Amino acid sequence: MTVSDFKDWAKTPPCGWNSWDCFGAGVNEEQLIANADYMAKHLKQYGWEYIVCDIQWYEPKACSNDYNNFAELCCDKYGRLIPAQNRFPSSKGGKGFKPIADYIHSLGLKFGIHIMRGIPRQAVHADLPIKDSEYTARQVAHHFSICSWNTDMYGMKNCDGAQDYYNSIIKMYADWGVDYIKCDDIAVTEFRKWDNPYSADYEIEMLRNAIDSCGREIVLSLSPGPALRDKAEHLKANANMWRLTGDFWDLWEHLYAMFDKCEEWQGVRGVGSYPDCDMLPIGRISKLCSYHGAQNRMSNFTHNEHYTLMTLWGIFGSPLMIGGNMPENDDFTLSLLNNAEYMNMHRTVKNSRMLSRNEENGKGYIIWDGENEDSRFVALFNTDEKPITINTAEKINISVNGSYDIWQKCTVSENNITVQPHGARLLKLNK
Repeated sequence: MTVSDFKDWAKTPPCGWNSWDCFGAGVNEEQLIANADYMAKHLKQYGWEYIVCDIQWYEPKACSNDYNNFAELCCDKYGRLIPAQNRFPSSKGGKGFKPIADYIHSLGLKFGIHIMRGIPRQAVHADLPIKDSEYTARQVAHHFSICSWNTDMYGMKNCDGAQDYYNSIIKMYADWGVDYIKCDDIAVTEFRKWDNPYSADYEIEMLRNAIDSCGREIVLSLSPGPALRDKAEHLKANANMWRLTGDFWDLWEHLYAMFDKCEEWQGVRGVGSYPDCDMLPIGRISKLCSYHGAQNRMSNFTHNEHYTLMTLWGIFGSPLMIGGNMPENDDFTLSLLNNAEYMNMHRTVKNSRMLSRNEENGKGYIIWDGENEDSRFVALFNTDEKPITINTAEKINISVNGSYDIWQKCTVSENNITVQPHGARLLKLNK
């Protein structure tokens, strides 16, 4: 197996569901299974396939988006974190996540987990041995390399024993049947320059080496962000996807800021390597606490803003990770996810770029386009608070008369396209 092989494991941007936006650190087995069953029944046929268990599945008392500082974590004698049995009862008897992964695989889906960079502090304090290594946890931990928002882990020294530890956990995940790993506190970010200077490129490379030698195809996602644009080649060489921002929530200011990030990263994406705009906070979110809004809410985005969110993520070619509790989807949310024309565009679009941006004080219009073998796609965004009409023939020299509106599911009969406030139109033109 060679390092380049991992790009073939995600030939299109990964699409799935992640537990963070709705359950925070407190997700349990029943909730994972319920979302897997929903995806298999309603979304699998459209290309959705990953069910991802987010942070602190190894923390017995985790119950919200907040963390219990210096909590006792569940780990084995080699310092490897294992699922909390009170939350994931099928893991009893040393089974880990294998029973859940097996069930998800039986549905024709794939299973993923969240991990933190480094090694558990409690393993270091106990100086536990590292499996199949001459080193111990205390010898590989970098005590100054810590996460600023979570107390679970120490970062790693750049040494053989650190690679041994990463090898040991990735091999265990592979044995469980894990198909996707979201590693947090590792993407090279602007705040790392002062906050965590020891979170270096070498830990990303250790993860890459561990996955390449584990015997299983595991997609690697890096968080949080913002990833540095000048690190693009290193990221492409080691990961399948990497975050462009910090956590993205259902706020217009977060959505509007993503236009700048997409423009910054346009042209970088390739097969198996995807700049990641982060999750889709749609449907029922924040069930366990109030986080950027009311607890247990439907997304704060308006319907128009939902169209902007999906259209930008789609034409840019970002991975798509649903954030809401899918069994509670309303008809509108489901209509965004089971639109076959949209999902086909997302899988096949290439050469995506921003064509035009005309705004004053953050209000106006933005136009993107992309293409696949058969079609050209034009995305029109209204960043104003009132409807606007865009004549595409005049503004971008493209006639959209006769094109197909992917969201409204109708044929367009003119070049004057009205776009609603904070909304988007997504048009498909035959070549």
